[in-house]
Amino acid sequence: MNPLETLANEVPHLQHSFDSAFVFGPVTQYVFWMAICLALTLIVVLVAGRKLKLVPHNKFVNMVEYGYEFVRKDMGENAIGHGYQKHIPFLATLFFFILISNVVGLIPGCKTPTGTISVTWALALISFVYFNYYGIKARGGLGYLKSIAPSGLPKVMVPVIWFFEFISLVLRLLTLAVRLYGNMFAGHMVLGIFALATSVFITSAAQNVAFGAVSVGWFALLIAMYALECLVAFLQAYVFTILSAVYVSLATSEH
Repeated sequence: MNPLETLANEVPHLQHSFDSAFVFGPVTQYVFWMAICLALTLIVVLVAGRKLKLVPHNKFVNMVEYGYEFVRKDMGENAIGHGYQKHIPFLATLFFFILISNVVGLIPGCKTPTGTISVTWALALISFVYFNYYGIKARGGLGYLKSIAPSGLPKVMVPVIWFFEFISLVLRLLTLAVRLYGNMFAGHMVLGIFALATSVFITSAAQNVAFGAVSVGWFALLIAMYALECLVAFLQAYVFTILSAVYVSLATSEH
């Protein structure tokens, strides 16, 4: 059979492999891996926290501390500004959990929790509730609702702008969830297709040597895409967390 036909026949099976499936009882594969990533995040924080020193020499601790400082300065101080300190634990938890989940998904045989919309919806909902809660806490319920429309508008324009700003506020929940899920699912799907193509053409090399040469090209693309996905794993954790920080800033600051 033509390797391209074989590849086309295998792609639907690859796509179905990303569907939620029960591994035991009511627990799906994504819930299972979410629990593992949550445990890993807890272990990373606890182990690094126990070995903190004024001048750390442990590379693992250095790496975790650098990540925390990155969240504190770039996502906390720069994005939120005054009063950012109290939001750092939340932002750091988001960043490390999403980053670890994304990285775990790059390990062959593992699944990333962020590869399913249900988990990213949950993360987005947590962020949505968090920044709205602090917005209400800072301004009061009525004051927060009024602040949705920017100040200084002509009175006749306030209801119209408020309505569109309110829709934009609600859509933050959707965009946070879909952006993370879409990028992670698409990236892993592409990795799967390149890996499948490499395997199919290597298998077909016994029939035609040219197919073996083509498989080398697919393998090179797989390596390049894997390297890109390593970068995407970090970028998506950063984007989700920095947007959450920006939303906290918009909800709590005068604008």
